[in-house]
Amino acid sequence: MLSPHTLITPLSNPPAGKFMARILVAYATKKGSTEEIAQAIAKELQAAGHTADTVEIAKGASPAGYDAVVIGGPMYMGKIDGMGKFVKRHSPELARVPVAGFVVCLAAAAKDPEGMAWAEKALHAALDPLRPVAETVFAGRLDPEKLSWFQRWMVKKAKSPVGDFRDWAAIAAWARELPGKMKV
Repeated sequence: MLSPHTLITPLSNPPAGKFMARILVAYATKKGSTEEIAQAIAKELQAAGHTADTVEIAKGASPAGYDAVVIGGPMYMGKIDGMGKFVKRHSPELARVPVAGFVVCLAAAAKDPEGMAWAEKALHAALDPLRPVAETVFAGRLDPEKLSWFQRWMVKKAKSPVGDFRDWAAIAAWARELPGKMKV
């Protein structure tokens, strides 16, 4: 029989004083590029000892029960897909936890300052009224094989860069900074 003073510790303990958080990585995606970035972010958070779940916004992502939330979405035609509606729908829950946000767009691949400024402005607007602890813009992937004929025509007309421009090292570095910025 155990005495009232016996300590029972789990087999795997977090480091002393470190809180292991449940983090939701909610994302919108159309062609899969943003989903892969969300998964990479979750992997880094898991490597830091946190529980990190990736859930697509369109498939019912909810911040309920999470200690922090990362929200990401792709930018198409100057608008970020899915994020604004998610923020509005869940703003009371999101206001109670630290939030970070990212947008995926080709302006980052083209190193287009005007496009980057537009992407940052759209990201702020999509996350409003939240006060994110971190925001960033990642370059994405544009695969013409996954586009409709009209989208391929638009890409050609706009002279958009084609290829995979995701910087996995930069994505991982940003994700590794999140626990400190979120204070989890």
